[in-house]
Amino acid sequence: MDSPKRNQGMNGIVPQPIRYDGAGGIDTGPRDIMRDKENPNMLVPPITDAGLVPNLKFSFSDTPMTLNHGGWSRKITARELPIATTLAGVNMSLTPGGVRELHWHQQAEWSYMLLGRARITAIDQEGRNFIADVGPGDLWYFPPGLPHSIQGLEHCEFLLVFDDGNFSDLHTLSISDWFAHTPKDVLSANFGVPISAFDHIPNHQVYIYQDKVPGSLESEKVQSPYGTIPLSFKHQLLAQTPIKTPGGSVRIVDSRNFPISQKIAAALVEVEPGAMRELHWHPNNDEWQYYLAGQGRMTVVLGSGNARTFDYRAGDVGYVPFASGHYIQNTGTESLWFLEIFKSNLFEDVSLNQLMALTPQELVKGNLHVGPELIHMLRKDKWRVVKYPGSSNYPR
Repeated sequence: MDSPKRNQGMNGIVPQPIRYDGAGGIDTGPRDIMRDKENPNMLVPPITDAGLVPNLKFSFSDTPMTLNHGGWSRKITARELPIATTLAGVNMSLTPGGVRELHWHQQAEWSYMLLGRARITAIDQEGRNFIADVGPGDLWYFPPGLPHSIQGLEHCEFLLVFDDGNFSDLHTLSISDWFAHTPKDVLSANFGVPISAFDHIPNHQVYIYQDKVPGSLESEKVQSPYGTIPLSFKHQLLAQTPIKTPGGSVRIVDSRNFPISQKIAAALVEVEPGAMRELHWHPNNDEWQYYLAGQGRMTVVLGSGNARTFDYRAGDVGYVPFASGHYIQNTGTESLWFLEIFKSNLFEDVSLNQLMALTPQELVKGNLHVGPELIHMLRKDKWRVVKYPGSSNYPR
């Protein structure tokens, strides 16, 4: 009997687990070659990778969709990525007129609009309301416990981030669920209308439903006797002037320029081809990443000889434990765009280059056994994205 044909993978090229120094050997057994091609730094780890490091990558493409009339959603929480205890993410899309129903939850909600336009509404505990339209690159933030809704003005897609790794968007507090589990005579007494007014209410949580596209923002405004919410729930991140350095750009958003966002801080990072997000760490919390475009690789060093490298592309989520050193390289031919997100009111990072430049030179020389060639290139100012002429994109 002939042996089954082996999958040759994309373009008929079969990558092999053989490193440039000769380590490894040919894998001729059953393989998922497509997966090996997506993860070249797992198949052939850099020689500097070592020790035990938990998984720091999960793709939204590996999560099940929740499909509704009006849109869909999928999530990555600590159930899918166990290391991700501080934050959870939901990728959601709404049709034109599709509604994420009126709801609230115990966690803060931070969102980045990926494409299309939507309308958001909310009220606070003082009865002050907020209604706004959001488009690509806009953020919104709803504090814990405040009710809100989202409705597609056109086909739209967005990322939702919550300050609890075990969060589930399917277990929120919603208006339809509350109605469905309240006796109709109680509803009648509460609202002062006949019981028959509730003959057609849903008997379960609606979550997402299809409705007609709303009118203009002006036509839909509701005037509250208590006024509007004093701190805007919306922020236009792409309207910020980026911090530019050789190799890319960074836009930082936290409570200093988006005051309502007291529990989540973030940075939108662009890494040009051949460039890298510099060697750094974050001194205030774990980092939850979402890759928007391009492809790259990240090495995370946990200390005590533990380091591991992961490959990322659009739609992937990455994670970096608190204070762990890491860098991210662009391994593609187009700009790599990703979000760095933190359970914190402030964005904070420490640059390895800046640390060394602001430390007595003799101490650095003695610690690392390096000479003037490196010492004279150190920078006292911080470049979050770096690119030097002739530098390699794949250090060994």
